[in-house]
Amino acid sequence: MRVRHLLAVLAALAVPLAVLAAPDPARAVGPDLLPVTVTNDTGRGDAVHLYVIGIQAVSGRLGYVDQAGRFTAWTGGQNPPSPAPDVAIGGPADGRTTNLLLPRGFSGRIYFSFRDKLRFFLTPDGLVQPAPWSGADPNRDILFDWSELTYNDGGLWLNSSQVDMFAVPPAVTVTGASGTTKRTGDVVANGRSAVIEGIRSQPGWAGTVQTRADGTVLRVLAPGKAADAGLLSRTYLDASVAAAWDAYTRKPLTVVPFGNEPDRRYVGRTVGDVMTFTDAAGRQVAQFRRPSGASVWGCAGDLPAPNDLVVGPISRTLCAALNRGTLGTVDVQPSSDPAAFYRNGAVNHYARVIHENMVDGKAYAFAFDDVGGFESLVHDGDPRSAGLVLSPFGAGRPQPNPSPSPSPSPSPSASPSSPTAGTVVSSLDGRCIDVPGAVFVSGARLQTWTCNGTAAQRWLVDGGALRSSNGTCMDVTGGSRANGAPIQLYACNGTGAQQFVLTPSGDLVNPQSGRCVDVSGAQDRDGAPLILWDCHGGANQKWRRG
Repeated sequence: MRVRHLLAVLAALAVPLAVLAAPDPARAVGPDLLPVTVTNDTGRGDAVHLYVIGIQAVSGRLGYVDQAGRFTAWTGGQNPPSPAPDVAIGGPADGRTTNLLLPRGFSGRIYFSFRDKLRFFLTPDGLVQPAPWSGADPNRDILFDWSELTYNDGGLWLNSSQVDMFAVPPAVTVTGASGTTKRTGDVVANGRSAVIEGIRSQPGWAGTVQTRADGTVLRVLAPGKAADAGLLSRTYLDASVAAAWDAYTRKPLTVVPFGNEPDRRYVGRTVGDVMTFTDAAGRQVAQFRRPSGASVWGCAGDLPAPNDLVVGPISRTLCAALNRGTLGTVDVQPSSDPAAFYRNGAVNHYARVIHENMVDGKAYAFAFDDVGGFESLVHDGDPRSAGLVLSPFGAGRPQPNPSPSPSPSPSPSASPSSPTAGTVVSSLDGRCIDVPGAVFVSGARLQTWTCNGTAAQRWLVDGGALRSSNGTCMDVTGGSRANGAPIQLYACNGTGAQQFVLTPSGDLVNPQSGRCVDVSGAQDRDGAPLILWDCHGGANQKWRRG
């Protein structure tokens, strides 16, 4: 179930916490109150304040949730807005955790602030939420951030969001009934500083960084917010958008908005400032005027995205391509190769730098960053617990595997392969170990695929681990030692689940289990999954460096 990122939270009426996803009909899953653990890994000594704010599905009312999971609707709003009650929950000290309960049938945000409490305001129509891109906002000098969620009968959707700003991005986790934990949103070591300095050093972008009088860097504003505040040129994107738009006066653009429906295609052509799309029967289905920079930053305005099955999906695809700089050069969209992103003309460098500094490459750095599957989102249809991890300001503590195991030394008789990046090729059929769709997300099942020289098939031997081209590692799911355990991609953590030795005889052995990486069922096809299995010397367990 594809999820659209929550866009709405504004300095105006709050209304706005849209439900992330529709529930699956008639079946309630997960507990009535879902445990959520907030972990403070920031390394800071500030007091932390938590707020769970959003909308209750059954009543449609805006309100807040206390630590015990009780929902209370807001009352007493005025014009001009009046201060909302203090509903802060005491958060964890550095290195500690705080537990919350989240009621099913709720959609909203978990805010967290450091040192100072946030100030919310009420109107007769809703809640006025923090908007530090406005100079008059009372929360301008407070260090804070948030995560977004929906918990309903379809399960839990939980993401970290940088759509409006980058401040203290949380990693998010969910553990399902099977015991498997999914995690995303981790920054690399010193990642927060790298993002801030990477954006600050980009010509014309230094004004997007907001710093408090005491020297604390509070946040980097997303480009749309910064442009609205006069901190980034409003015309920054104009020339690049015009060039991309005009490219399709000379050639067609094909949009394939649904990955599971490759035959549903729409073809776009530009005449003047208008791009018109037709379906397979030649019928006109959508038109878009060349968008302004504000429309591209916000994925709105000239790029309207209604919740339908035609115009909205085309618009979202266009917006993602314009932010990533692939429109005009990649003529079948969406592009699924992150190596092609942010290379052409003026692009969303805010998004580029954030993605470059995430462990798994995933982030929600603009409204439709989920196009192509690059968003920092976890979902489970039958959740048992969830978590937020407030990211380190420095190198941080090592991040655990969901089921970590001690890391043994490689067998002394095994000789590791050369410490250079290259492919790992199966003796069964000559195919390469591959990250599906080049989507480097923790939990992605590794497979074999026809060797093609892309980043999805490059592996570096690093201290017994096999690192992908974006720095994540080959991993045995859950640290399992059992036959049939899936081989996946996961954030590198140094555990035994991520140790693999290519022996002189071509076995790719996981020393922790003593078992081999195996092409499941000896399937001679693209997309064959990899598993752990007893070493037996068959061709489906033999590998060589390419």
